[in-house]
Amino acid sequence: MLFSSPTFLFLFLPILLGGYFLVRDSLLNLLLLLASLIFYIWGEGTYVLVMLGIIGLNYALGRALERIEGPGRRKLLLAAGVVINLGILVAFKYANFLVNNLNVLVGACGVSPIHLEPVHLPLGISFFTFHAISYIVDISRRQVAAGGPLNFALYMTFFPHSIAGPIVRYSDIAGQLRKRVVTSHDFALGARRFILGLAKKMLIANPVAQVADTVFGLPGGELTAALSWLGIACYTLQIYFDFSGYSDMAIGLAKLFGIDFLENFDHPYLSQSVTEFWRRWHISLSSWFRDYVYIPLGGNRRGSLRLYANLLVVFCLCGMWHGASWNFLLWGLFHGGLLAFERVGYGRRLETRWVPLRHAYTMLMVMIGWVLFRADSMEHAGTFLRAMAGLGTGTGRVYHPALYLDRLVILAMVAGVLGSMPLLAWLARTRDDLLESTGGWARSGFRAAFALADVAALSLLFLASSMFLAAGTHNPFIYFRF
Repeated sequence: MLFSSPTFLFLFLPILLGGYFLVRDSLLNLLLLLASLIFYIWGEGTYVLVMLGIIGLNYALGRALERIEGPGRRKLLLAAGVVINLGILVAFKYANFLVNNLNVLVGACGVSPIHLEPVHLPLGISFFTFHAISYIVDISRRQVAAGGPLNFALYMTFFPHSIAGPIVRYSDIAGQLRKRVVTSHDFALGARRFILGLAKKMLIANPVAQVADTVFGLPGGELTAALSWLGIACYTLQIYFDFSGYSDMAIGLAKLFGIDFLENFDHPYLSQSVTEFWRRWHISLSSWFRDYVYIPLGGNRRGSLRLYANLLVVFCLCGMWHGASWNFLLWGLFHGGLLAFERVGYGRRLETRWVPLRHAYTMLMVMIGWVLFRADSMEHAGTFLRAMAGLGTGTGRVYHPALYLDRLVILAMVAGVLGSMPLLAWLARTRDDLLESTGGWARSGFRAAFALADVAALSLLFLASSMFLAAGTHNPFIYFRF
C-alpha cells in the first residue's frame, strides 16, 4: 500500500486515525501494531512471516544480550546475531546475483550452471534488517534496554518507516513508544509535513520521472548530449523529490501519532563537496554506516591509508545495500573514491575555489553517480556517460528534448530546482521577522493572514496532488525496491 494511493489516503489512514483517538491509551501501541501488520500484509501477504521471524529472533537476541554480563560472550552472541540477520538479507536479496556471477565462473571451467529460481525480495527487508541490527548492537553497547515485546514489534513494523525508511533506531523512539502525547499543534505539523511530502512526490517527482524513464529507455544509439543531460537532470530531481517526499510523509505520519523521527535530508543539492553531500543525503543511512561500520573499522583514527580503505569499504557496502548489481557496487565505489580523494587534499583546495565552481563540481559528480545508479547495466551506464560527454551516436532527428519538454515537465523542473533550496525556511523567517517588527492589531492581522494563506496553500497542494493521483500518473517510490 503506497502512501500516495487512494486506498491509503482515503481509507486506511482515516480509519486508523479515528480508531487511534477513540481507544484507551493502553491499547494505542497494539492498535498501531495491528494496523502496521495489515499495511505490510496488504503489499506482501505471507512474507509478513519473514518480518515476524526477524522480530522474534532479534527480540530474543536483545533479551539475551541484556542479561549477559561478560563482554566476551556478549560479543560472540552479537556477532552471531549480526551474521544471521545479514544471512537472511543475503538469501533474499543477493542469492540470484551471487549464483549468476558464480555461473559465469563455473561456465568458463566447463561446469554445468547452477539453476536458481528468482527469489522474491520482501518489501522493506533492507530497512528492517538494519533496524534489527542497530537494536541488538545498541543493547550490546548498553545504550538502550531491550524493552517489551509489543514496543519492539511496533518499532520494527511501524508502517511510516517499515517499507522505505528512514532508518530509525530503537533508542531514538523507545521513550515515545512507552509514553507520548499528541497535541493539536503536533498533529497539524504532522499533517502539514505529510501534504508537503505528497506534493513533492505527485507534483514534481512523478512528472520528471516519466521523462527520465523514457530517456533511459531509449536505444543507446539514439542518445545525444542534450537528451542524455535532460534525462539525468530529470532523474536527479526525481530521486530527490521521490525519496525526500517519502521521508517527509513518513515523518509527518509518525508525528500524527505522537512519534518524532529524525530528519533524513538537508537540501543535499546545495552541497559544495561530495563529503558535504553525504552529510545531507539519506542522513539516517549514512549515520547508520558511520556508527555501525565506519567507526568500528577504526574510522580516521588509524592513519590515512586505513581511513581511505574504511571509506571504500563503507561505500562499497552502501552501494550493495541499494541493490544486487555491479552498477550499485560501482556507484558506491565511485562515491567512496571521491570522499577519499577529497580527504587526500583535494577537499582543502576545493574550499579555496569560487562557490559556484564548488557547487558545479559537486553536482557533476553526483549526476555522474546517478547515471551508474539508474542505468540498467554497466554497458548502459557507459553508453549514457559517453552521450553526456558529447560522444553519443544519436542524430537528434527522431528523438530530441522538445519531444518531452511539455509545460508540465518544465513547471515541475522549475519547481524542483526552487524546491531544492531552503525557500520555505526563508519564508518562515521572513514571516517571523515581520510579526516581530509589528504590534497590536497589525500583528494579529498579519498572523491571521499568514495562517489563512498557509491553510489555503496546503489545501491547494493536496487538491492538486489528489487530481494527479486520480489521473493515475507515475507512482511507484524508487526506494521500495531496496
